[in-house]
Order: sequence, then C-alpha cells, then structure tokens
Amino acid sequence: MGDERLDDLDKYIIHSLQQNARKTSTSSIAEHADVSASTIRHRIRQLEDAGIIRGYHPSIDYEEAGFQLHTLIICTAPIPDREELARKAREVEGVVAVREVMTGHENIHVEVLGTDGDDLSRIGQELDGLGLEIEDEDLIRNEYENPYEGFRTFEADES
Repeated sequence: MGDERLDDLDKYIIHSLQQNARKTSTSSIAEHADVSASTIRHRIRQLEDAGIIRGYHPSIDYEEAGFQLHTLIICTAPIPDREELARKAREVEGVVAVREVMTGHENIHVEVLGTDGDDLSRIGQELDGLGLEIEDEDLIRNEYENPYEGFRTFEADES
C-alpha cells in the first residue's frame, strides 16, 4: 500500500467491515463489488499489512455486561510527554481506551470501567501518579458508532 491512496474497492471493503466485520463475508463484499472473493481476501490482507486495518473489535455494551460505572476521564498531559503518558495510561487496571487529542489542554481522554466509587478513585489516583492532571470525569450513558461514509463507494451497499 505504502503512499498509495485507497482505491474505491479498498474503501468499500473498509466500509463493509466497519458496518459489521463479524457478519460480513469476503463473498458478500465480492458479490456487491463484482470481484472475486480471493481478490477481497488479498485486499484485506494488504490493508492489514499496511496497518490500515489494525484489528477487529467487539462492540461491548458495558451496562448490559454489569459495569455501571463506564466513565470518561479527561486529563491534561504536558505536550512533550503526551504520547508516552497515553501509552502508560493503558496499563492502569480498568482502562479500556485512551485517546490523544491534539490540544494543549484536556489532551488525553481515558475511558475506564470501575466497579464502584472506590475503584474509580483508585484509577484516578493511578492516572495522577503517572503525571496526568485530571480535569473532568463523566459517566458515559451510551456510545454510538458509524462506518465512515467517506469509504462508501458502491450503491449496492444499500442492501
């Protein structure tokens, strides 16, 4: 893949996988794109090898799974340390996602699961101990995701 831009088939593959990777077969993608399933498998392998597709992850409803304290902790890290602190934050027990944000303030968003208030306090203290300044903590009620429409290329995708 290298510096090449994604073509319409690559975009269509990504869009299809973003919709529901678990229930999307290479055959169904191939049928809609009017190419062979082996072409789709080859393209997916190329996208994975290039680091464009980095994994397939389940979408978890934490509340249904019994985790009521799904929380977003907004932190500030010194800019020179932001990337390293974001990586270290992933190691804290209870952290399920970390996002670096391109701002000088509130530039690390840490998504956590806590079993109770004491557990959330422990997580906050560990993040603080890493050098992150906690700015805000918000309970997450719901989260919604969509495939990126910029990858949609074939009208047959409507089915």
